[in-house]
Amino acid sequence: MKKSKLAMGAIIVVAGMAISSGVWAAWPNDKPIEIVVGFAPGGGTDTMTRTLSRFLEKKLGNEARIVVINKPGAGGELAATYVARSKPDGYTLGMVNVPGFIFMPMYRETTYQPEDLSLIARLVDDPSLIIAKKGSSVPADLSSIIKRLSEAPGSLSFGHAGDGTTGHIALLQLEKLKKIKSTPIPFKGAGEGKMSLMGQHIDYAIITQSEAPDLESPTSEFIGIALASKKRKLKSTPTTLDEGINIFTSSERGIGGPKGLPGDINAKLQTAIAEVMQDPEYLQAAKNDVPVLSFMPGKEWEDHLSKSRKELEPFIPLIKKK
Repeated sequence: MKKSKLAMGAIIVVAGMAISSGVWAAWPNDKPIEIVVGFAPGGGTDTMTRTLSRFLEKKLGNEARIVVINKPGAGGELAATYVARSKPDGYTLGMVNVPGFIFMPMYRETTYQPEDLSLIARLVDDPSLIIAKKGSSVPADLSSIIKRLSEAPGSLSFGHAGDGTTGHIALLQLEKLKKIKSTPIPFKGAGEGKMSLMGQHIDYAIITQSEAPDLESPTSEFIGIALASKKRKLKSTPTTLDEGINIFTSSERGIGGPKGLPGDINAKLQTAIAEVMQDPEYLQAAKNDVPVLSFMPGKEWEDHLSKSRKELEPFIPLIKKK
């Protein structure tokens, strides 16, 4: 009887292992992979994710399917928490937006910690950009903006993608450096900020370079005020360095998954992403992102973000004051 029970137990264990192995081996073909975006549709992160997903499906295999899920709110916290609490089976991934992803837990209590996610790969390093509506009566250069805010604190409003995000940090940097005060307006994504700017409900929007692809067009609804970069990447828009102001902020975007994501799945995703970013068809489809593409493997990106945390520490008291 005991031998019979032991034999039956062994059969159950082996069968369980076989089933588990079979399910595992099916990745990524047995159900859709979700990539969660923490901002509203229409912004740079959303657009980039949807373009990338089409090509990533091909690299992962003919049966791989990817769906993009938008979970906007709290500067990306809702999406990060959703991914962190998901099963680490490769079917739930998330777009990681830095600095918000690492900065928010530094100045307030959040429902996730950066360590709750396994980073897979960085995709872009996208500098911040201040834009205004073409034809608006607001100051059209950074020096004039600073002068106006020095004379009338809070008299100009700046839309950004949420507290602790790149645009907000750029604004905090400007205020600290020039000892001025603006009126920041948080949105759930760059798309909402641009729409509000179109309706002239705000004076400026702080987005990223890739989120304003039409600035060089004569028919553009927007004009560039300043790009927070050391290098000029838009012919018609000066950099902050051109304006004599040392403000350099950038949005790094990449893909991560829940902590405990199996190493082989992480490696397969990383390889596929690297291949996509070398694909001529992808580069044509994602031409607005091409100037800011900056691939970095997950482990290297984690090490890089450890240094970024130290650079963000001076802004903790500033954001707590608001």
